[in-house]
Amino acid sequence: MPLLTIVGAGPGLGLEIARAFARRGFDVALVARTQARLDSLVETLMSEGITAHAFAADISRPDSVTEALRAIKDTLGPIDVLEFSPADPSLAPVDVLDVTMENLQPQIDFYLGGALTAVGAVLPDMIAAGEGTVLVVTGGGSINPMPFLGNVNIAAAGLRNWTLNLHNALQPKGVYVAHMGITALIGGGHPDAEPEVIAEALARLHDERRQPELHYVAYNG
Repeated sequence: MPLLTIVGAGPGLGLEIARAFARRGFDVALVARTQARLDSLVETLMSEGITAHAFAADISRPDSVTEALRAIKDTLGPIDVLEFSPADPSLAPVDVLDVTMENLQPQIDFYLGGALTAVGAVLPDMIAAGEGTVLVVTGGGSINPMPFLGNVNIAAAGLRNWTLNLHNALQPKGVYVAHMGITALIGGGHPDAEPEVIAEALARLHDERRQPELHYVAYNG
């Protein structure tokens, strides 16, 4: 069975991404900071007949991410799809007029640094195999900046830039890399902002393997 690994798995969008890929025949490995939450997600997925495994790691500790991805490969086999969408509520956003290096650097370290670690751990195997998928998910401010997310948007835009650059570099090598920017209050009431709908849109990116990017917009207004 092909293997999906979700870095930043949670009970909302992450769980629905797991379900969307399971419908396509994937087993699932979940990576997140809290073991108890991971165990709960695995229990939910297993109760639905989905083969799922938990691997605790903290994006702010790169060694732990590298170790978790190595453990996944050692115990479950090659990672066919890596999905990267972590979040850290403790990293406070600031208005664009209040951005400083002090409040920007932690955002860069977490989002861009985390992706460099996680994606960097799987790309050599994918390139050697001539196949594989990397999906990077950020907020829509990476595409259309929002002033109240001044520091977050800078880090997310850098991550988006790197992801699109990877798409260009790796497409000829058979590895598909794509970015999804989400402008939506996930689960906030709009029918297109429900996590299962967004997850299905992300899975279709993998199915079609053409677009370098999807700006997913769903809000009332």
